[in-house]
Amino acid sequence: MTHELRNGCIRCLAVALGMALMLVLGCSDDGLGKRYPVYGTVTYKGEPVAKGNINFVPTGAEGRAANGPIENGKYTLSTLGNDDGAFPGSYQVAIIATDADYTQVKANAGGGAGRQDDVYKANMSAKSLIPTKYRSIQTSDLKAEIKPESNKFDFTLTD
Repeated sequence: MTHELRNGCIRCLAVALGMALMLVLGCSDDGLGKRYPVYGTVTYKGEPVAKGNINFVPTGAEGRAANGPIENGKYTLSTLGNDDGAFPGSYQVAIIATDADYTQVKANAGGGAGRQDDVYKANMSAKSLIPTKYRSIQTSDLKAEIKPESNKFDFTLTD
């Protein structure tokens, strides 16, 4: 075996071992504690909410919020990402579902990212797809108790 070939094999092995180590460490406990799956549906006027975002905010001083996108009425929560679920405890729930018109954002973007003020204007003038009382935990009457198990919460929104 030539010196160059041997060094190349050693480098490949080192890279492979490094990647394996990163994979093992990446799957380890993040130190925050166990989170549990939370999923469900959101409907309004008998129909699935087409798009939006659902937010679970802990009712006590401790805890971490969890949120997730709503797509075709279905959602899955994440605390840190990748549908990792939420911590057990009591939560107040807020839902935002709007139909923003991003035509001006795209027109001003010129192939790049939209300007922040255009995005802000689009979001501020967006039509709400659900009653606005659900936008804030101060006005929403939705609550959930997450248990140390798989949790399903279906929310039927009313006027």
